[in-house]
Amino acid sequence: MADSSRPQPYQPGAVSLFFVAKAGVFAAAFWIWLLVLVLRTDSATGTHVLAATGAITTTLVGVVLGARMALQHNASVRHAEMKKLLVDISWNAFAAAGNAESAGKVVPFPTGPADSERASQRGRR
Repeated sequence: MADSSRPQPYQPGAVSLFFVAKAGVFAAAFWIWLLVLVLRTDSATGTHVLAATGAITTTLVGVVLGARMALQHNASVRHAEMKKLLVDISWNAFAAAGNAESAGKVVPFPTGPADSERASQRGRR
């Protein structure tokens, strides 16, 4: 069973998928309408231009929205992996510092010189 206390990473979901599907439905409807118009008439009219424009536009919108949703999903997965990696690194550093038998095994975090050291360094210059 999954740990419910751990927050799930953001992933594009139902709203993004709704707009991609909606664009796909409209594109399919325009393409079908254009096909019916082409099969029924011999000459091109303004209706043909309207159907072709709608078909092309909604197809491009669907492709762009689908690509955006895929990029957002990939970015959210990479972000979740990066956060997990940072937590693992910090936890391992904490555990290594706590379990070290001697000070030589753990590289301490760099700290600035103490106030007394700063005063003595100023006098030397």
